[in-house]
Amino acid sequence: MLNILLFFLVAIGYQQIHAEFTAADCRELGFIKAQLICSSCDKLDDFGLETLKPHCKQCCTQDQEPASQRTYAKAILEVCTCKFRAYPQIQAFIQSGRPAKFPNLQIKYVRGLDPIVKLLDASGKVQETLSITKWNTDTVEEFFETHLAKEGATPSSGGGKSSYSVVEDANDDDDADYLRTNRI
Repeated sequence: MLNILLFFLVAIGYQQIHAEFTAADCRELGFIKAQLICSSCDKLDDFGLETLKPHCKQCCTQDQEPASQRTYAKAILEVCTCKFRAYPQIQAFIQSGRPAKFPNLQIKYVRGLDPIVKLLDASGKVQETLSITKWNTDTVEEFFETHLAKEGATPSSGGGKSSYSVVEDANDDDDADYLRTNRI
Protein backbone atom coordinates (compact mmCIF):
# COMPACT_ATOMS: atom_id res chain seq x y z
CA MET A 1 0.00 0.00 0.00
CA LEU A 2 2.85 2.35 0.83
CA ASN A 3 4.44 1.63 -2.57
CA ILE A 4 1.23 2.57 -4.40
CA LEU A 5 0.92 5.81 -2.43
CA LEU A 6 4.57 6.65 -3.09
CA PHE A 7 4.09 5.89 -6.80
CA PHE A 8 1.12 8.28 -7.06
CA LEU A 9 2.99 11.04 -5.23
CA VAL A 10 5.97 10.68 -7.58
CA ALA A 11 3.68 10.59 -10.63
CA ILE A 12 1.84 13.74 -9.52
CA GLY A 13 5.12 15.50 -8.77
CA TYR A 14 6.53 14.52 -12.18
CA GLN A 15 3.37 15.72 -13.92
CA GLN A 16 3.55 19.08 -12.16
CA ILE A 17 7.20 19.54 -13.02
CA HIS A 18 6.74 18.81 -16.73
CA ALA A 19 3.27 20.28 -17.24
CA GLU A 20 2.78 23.62 -18.92
CA PHE A 21 0.74 26.25 -17.17
CA THR A 22 -2.50 27.52 -18.65
CA ALA A 23 -2.76 31.14 -19.80
CA ALA A 24 -4.64 31.95 -16.57
CA ASP A 25 -1.93 30.31 -14.43
CA CYS A 26 0.75 32.28 -16.23
CA ARG A 27 -1.18 35.51 -15.84
CA GLU A 28 -1.35 34.89 -12.07
CA LEU A 29 2.43 34.44 -12.07
CA GLY A 30 2.87 37.71 -13.96
CA PHE A 31 3.58 36.27 -17.41
CA ILE A 32 1.64 36.71 -20.63
CA LYS A 33 1.79 33.24 -22.16
CA ALA A 34 1.00 34.34 -25.74
CA GLN A 35 3.82 36.90 -25.77
CA LEU A 36 6.51 35.16 -23.71
CA ILE A 37 9.39 33.73 -25.74
CA CYS A 38 11.61 31.11 -24.10
CA SER A 39 14.85 32.93 -24.94
CA SER A 40 13.74 35.79 -22.70
CA CYS A 41 13.51 33.35 -19.76
CA ASP A 42 17.24 32.71 -20.08
CA LYS A 43 17.89 36.42 -19.49
CA LEU A 44 16.31 36.31 -16.02
CA ASP A 45 19.65 35.14 -14.60
CA ASP A 46 21.23 38.45 -15.63
CA PHE A 47 18.87 40.29 -13.29
CA GLY A 48 19.08 37.93 -10.30
CA LEU A 49 15.65 36.41 -10.99
CA GLU A 50 16.70 32.75 -11.22
CA THR A 51 13.76 31.70 -9.03
CA LEU A 52 11.31 32.79 -11.73
CA LYS A 53 13.02 30.80 -14.46
CA PRO A 54 11.20 27.44 -13.96
CA HIS A 55 7.79 29.13 -14.09
CA CYS A 56 8.87 31.26 -17.03
CA LYS A 57 9.95 28.14 -18.96
CA GLN A 58 6.53 26.57 -18.36
CA CYS A 59 4.71 29.65 -19.66
CA CYS A 60 6.85 30.44 -22.70
CA THR A 61 6.52 29.48 -26.34
CA GLN A 62 9.52 28.18 -28.24
CA ASP A 63 11.45 30.73 -30.20
CA GLN A 64 10.90 30.81 -33.92
CA GLU A 65 12.99 32.42 -36.58
CA PRO A 66 12.89 36.17 -35.86
CA ALA A 67 10.33 38.03 -37.93
CA SER A 68 13.07 40.29 -39.24
CA GLN A 69 14.78 37.27 -40.86
CA ARG A 70 11.74 35.50 -42.36
CA THR A 71 11.32 35.53 -46.11
CA TYR A 72 8.31 34.47 -48.12
CA ALA A 73 8.05 33.06 -51.63
CA LYS A 74 5.22 35.35 -52.69
CA ALA A 75 3.15 38.30 -51.48
CA ILE A 76 -0.27 39.60 -52.41
CA LEU A 77 -1.08 43.25 -51.75
CA GLU A 78 -4.86 43.54 -51.58
CA VAL A 79 -6.60 46.90 -51.69
CA CYS A 80 -9.74 48.59 -52.97
CA THR A 81 -9.29 51.50 -55.35
CA CYS A 82 -12.14 53.25 -53.57
CA LYS A 83 -9.86 53.47 -50.51
CA PHE A 84 -7.02 55.24 -52.34
CA ARG A 85 -8.11 58.63 -50.96
CA ALA A 86 -7.82 57.30 -47.42
CA TYR A 87 -4.44 55.63 -48.12
CA PRO A 88 -2.54 57.87 -50.57
CA GLN A 89 0.79 56.23 -49.64
CA ILE A 90 -0.47 52.85 -50.81
CA GLN A 91 -1.84 54.42 -53.99
CA ALA A 92 1.51 56.08 -54.62
CA PHE A 93 3.34 52.79 -54.13
CA ILE A 94 1.03 50.88 -56.49
CA GLN A 95 1.02 53.53 -59.21
CA SER A 96 4.77 54.08 -59.10
CA GLY A 97 7.34 51.77 -60.65
CA ARG A 98 8.22 50.28 -57.26
CA PRO A 99 6.11 47.10 -57.54
CA ALA A 100 8.02 46.19 -60.71
CA LYS A 101 11.05 45.44 -58.53
CA PHE A 102 9.23 42.46 -57.03
CA PRO A 103 8.36 39.69 -59.51
CA ASN A 104 6.72 37.63 -56.77
CA LEU A 105 4.38 40.46 -55.73
CA GLN A 106 0.78 40.37 -56.89
CA ILE A 107 -1.53 43.35 -56.52
CA LYS A 108 -5.16 42.37 -56.14
CA TYR A 109 -8.06 44.82 -56.13
CA VAL A 110 -10.79 43.65 -53.76
CA ARG A 111 -13.85 45.83 -53.37
CA GLY A 112 -14.15 47.56 -50.00
CA LEU A 113 -10.93 46.18 -48.50
CA ASP A 114 -8.43 48.25 -46.54
CA PRO A 115 -4.86 47.58 -47.72
CA ILE A 116 -3.35 44.32 -46.49
CA VAL A 117 -0.41 42.16 -47.45
CA LYS A 118 -0.75 38.39 -47.53
CA LEU A 119 2.56 36.55 -47.30
CA LEU A 120 2.64 33.09 -48.87
CA ASP A 121 5.02 30.16 -48.73
CA ALA A 122 6.32 28.27 -51.78
CA SER A 123 3.21 26.07 -51.90
CA GLY A 124 0.92 29.13 -52.02
CA LYS A 125 -0.46 28.87 -48.50
CA VAL A 126 -0.98 32.13 -46.62
CA GLN A 127 1.49 32.26 -43.74
CA GLU A 128 0.81 35.74 -42.45
CA THR A 129 -1.58 38.63 -43.14
CA LEU A 130 -0.57 42.18 -42.26
CA SER A 131 -2.51 45.42 -42.26
CA ILE A 132 -0.51 48.14 -44.01
CA THR A 133 -2.92 51.02 -43.42
CA LYS A 134 -0.34 53.06 -41.50
CA TRP A 135 2.64 52.34 -43.77
CA ASN A 136 4.21 54.85 -46.13
CA THR A 137 5.59 54.04 -49.58
CA ASP A 138 9.16 53.62 -48.35
CA THR A 139 8.07 51.25 -45.59
CA VAL A 140 6.12 49.10 -48.04
CA GLU A 141 9.08 48.91 -50.42
CA GLU A 142 11.56 48.17 -47.63
CA PHE A 143 9.29 45.45 -46.26
CA PHE A 144 9.11 43.69 -49.63
CA GLU A 145 12.89 44.04 -50.11
CA THR A 146 13.45 42.43 -46.73
CA HIS A 147 10.77 39.74 -46.65
CA LEU A 148 10.23 38.61 -50.23
CA ALA A 149 12.51 35.87 -51.51
CA LYS A 150 14.68 36.99 -54.39
CA GLU A 151 13.68 35.31 -57.65
CA GLY A 152 16.78 35.14 -59.79
CA ALA A 153 19.23 37.96 -60.35
CA THR A 154 17.48 39.43 -63.37
CA PRO A 155 13.79 40.14 -63.74
CA SER A 156 11.83 38.36 -66.42
CA SER A 157 12.54 39.66 -69.89
CA GLY A 158 9.51 41.53 -71.03
CA GLY A 159 10.88 44.76 -72.36
CA GLY A 160 9.24 47.61 -70.53
CA LYS A 161 6.65 45.36 -68.93
CA SER A 162 6.38 45.33 -65.18
CA SER A 163 7.18 42.05 -63.48
CA TYR A 164 4.40 42.15 -60.89
CA SER A 165 0.86 41.11 -61.70
CA VAL A 166 -2.36 42.95 -61.10
CA VAL A 167 -5.58 41.07 -60.55
CA GLU A 168 -8.81 42.99 -60.91
CA ASP A 169 -11.77 42.15 -58.70
CA ALA A 170 -13.80 39.42 -60.37
CA ASN A 171 -16.99 41.40 -59.75
CA ASP A 172 -15.77 44.39 -61.76
CA ASP A 173 -17.60 44.71 -65.05
CA ASP A 174 -14.68 46.60 -66.63
CA ASP A 175 -16.34 49.88 -65.70
CA ALA A 176 -14.07 52.82 -65.10
CA ASP A 177 -16.50 54.00 -62.43
CA TYR A 178 -15.60 51.84 -59.45
CA LEU A 179 -18.07 53.68 -57.20
CA ARG A 180 -21.14 52.81 -59.28
CA THR A 181 -22.25 50.29 -56.64
CA ASN A 182 -22.42 53.07 -54.05
CA ARG A 183 -25.08 54.98 -55.94
CA ILE A 184 -28.62 54.98 -54.58
